[in-house]
Amino acid sequence: MAGRPIGDSDPDPWKGRYAARTAGLSASEVRALFAVASRPEVVSLAGGMPFVSALPTELVTGSVDRVLRERGPVALQYGSGQGDPTLREQILEVMALEGIRGRAADVVVTTGSQHALELLAKLFLDPGDVVLAEGPSYVTALVVFRSFQADVSHVLMDEHGLVPDALRERIAALAAAGRVPKLLYTVPTFNNPAGVTLSADRRREILQIARENGILVIEDNPYGLLYFGSPPPDALRSIDDGIVYLGTFSKTLAPGLRVGWALAPSDIRDKLILANEAAVLSPSSFTQLVVSEYLDTADWRAQIATFRGVYEARRDALLAALAEFLPDLHWTIPDGGFYVWLTLPEALDASAMLPRAVADLVAYTPGSAFFADGNGRNNIRLSFSYPTPEFIREGIRRLASVIDAEKAAFARG
Repeated sequence: MAGRPIGDSDPDPWKGRYAARTAGLSASEVRALFAVASRPEVVSLAGGMPFVSALPTELVTGSVDRVLRERGPVALQYGSGQGDPTLREQILEVMALEGIRGRAADVVVTTGSQHALELLAKLFLDPGDVVLAEGPSYVTALVVFRSFQADVSHVLMDEHGLVPDALRERIAALAAAGRVPKLLYTVPTFNNPAGVTLSADRRREILQIARENGILVIEDNPYGLLYFGSPPPDALRSIDDGIVYLGTFSKTLAPGLRVGWALAPSDIRDKLILANEAAVLSPSSFTQLVVSEYLDTADWRAQIATFRGVYEARRDALLAALAEFLPDLHWTIPDGGFYVWLTLPEALDASAMLPRAVADLVAYTPGSAFFADGNGRNNIRLSFSYPTPEFIREGIRRLASVIDAEKAAFARG
């Protein structure tokens, strides 16, 4: 085999030669579940996949057809490292729904908002730096931070989101140890995985604490427009234009297009563009123009409302099933987004229980996946975005049977 070290019989002959930072790269528990959860007989309450079937096919195919017919040479060519100017103007209209006023010049289009997060980590994090994040926090953000050898320090959340006093205490404890956090990463609206939303009063207090301590806030907001009933508080970025806001079309249009963005202060924006060019040269011109055409010709606000109705019905089905089959447990009640956070009896371990669950044809994500410090052992993230209400009910029925069996096994010792 060309390039293989001579005499090395290890299954990975390059082991020991990778960069030190690759030690932080590991498959998340969510991704590892996809192969199992994709089996048709398994009710998957694990991955947070949007229900793209609620998007009329002609809305996308029409946009694709017009882009290829009318702008094919541009769509199939390299583009700007900052993103298409028209799309960046349209993104301002999307963000305005959450109270954000910005400039198209400060928007950087990326290959999904996950890519924007990785670029920010690359720009700001050195080995050993501290990132503050909610506990629990978005699993792949934790993977990104670990890949840059940063330490994640979790801050307590409750039903109203990140707790300001807990944030102050965490910063003070780190300072006493000679450490200063560089970033505060937060999903404040319909949090992934907890489903809770940071209250309006706390939003201002959290931002003030960050300003006082010189901590850059990264607001990740994939779900903010997917509310049930009343809209949530306006985005953090609407209060403070010194933070970085991450957005995406993955939840309000389609994840396969891989179009997201960052709205950043101008100095950070300039570096984001350079980092974007270094990573991918330019985001896909084709998918950007498809999204732009969709926003220009379709009633995208009505389509988001359709998604809201779909997800609210699924949320209601999940909450009703939990009340029916697991009435003695505790869970969050989200007002939007994709997720419910379930708390098991203290004696149970969600990761250890997962093989039994999969054998009984139901999948979920163990809570420990959403912590960098081993917490969340007796928690489960349940996603209601993809299965039908009927499948959700059946999935919770199966899960309840698994939990009962685990409780009985623990009682037997």
